[in-house]
Amino acid sequence: MKKISNLYDLHSRVPTFPDFPKKGVNFYDITGLFRDAEVFALTVRSMTNLIAQYRPDRLFAIDSKGFIFAAPVAANLGIGLSLLRKASKLPGTVVRHSYALEYGTDEMECRVSDFDASERLVVVDDVLATGGTLAAGVTLLRQVGGNVVGAVAALEIGNLKGREKIDAPFSAMLYYPE
Repeated sequence: MKKISNLYDLHSRVPTFPDFPKKGVNFYDITGLFRDAEVFALTVRSMTNLIAQYRPDRLFAIDSKGFIFAAPVAANLGIGLSLLRKASKLPGTVVRHSYALEYGTDEMECRVSDFDASERLVVVDDVLATGGTLAAGVTLLRQVGGNVVGAVAALEIGNLKGREKIDAPFSAMLYYPE
């Protein structure tokens, strides 16, 4: 297997599928970052470096592909990981937040007992497109007293201007202008 360096172009591992799921939409398939062990390791290192700048005490990963990125990063940083789940997926006492998406509405929830107000929290997701889901995660955590110091996505689609909806410092590992 060919060794890769930190300078390896991860963009080349994210194939684009035009007109999916509907005409005029480009689908960026981030699962290409997981297929090869070395590329996945580089992805995790890159995400770890990106998230470390916020000096978090805990990551909150958005259901479901955000879990894939956040779990190894939390382990690398030696910090806790909690989940922002779709409605009715978490046991115990939860707080729920409804939010609008480009195609309708959705709900997200978290357990308040998963953190304390003194912790520095970073919200992690796979893709930032129109910004609805990541913005909802930040909003939900702040509603329950969370100290959100950053939001991070593995991939940002720039022309959709999702970062404008995020009420926290935002970073992306990969950027696609269209």
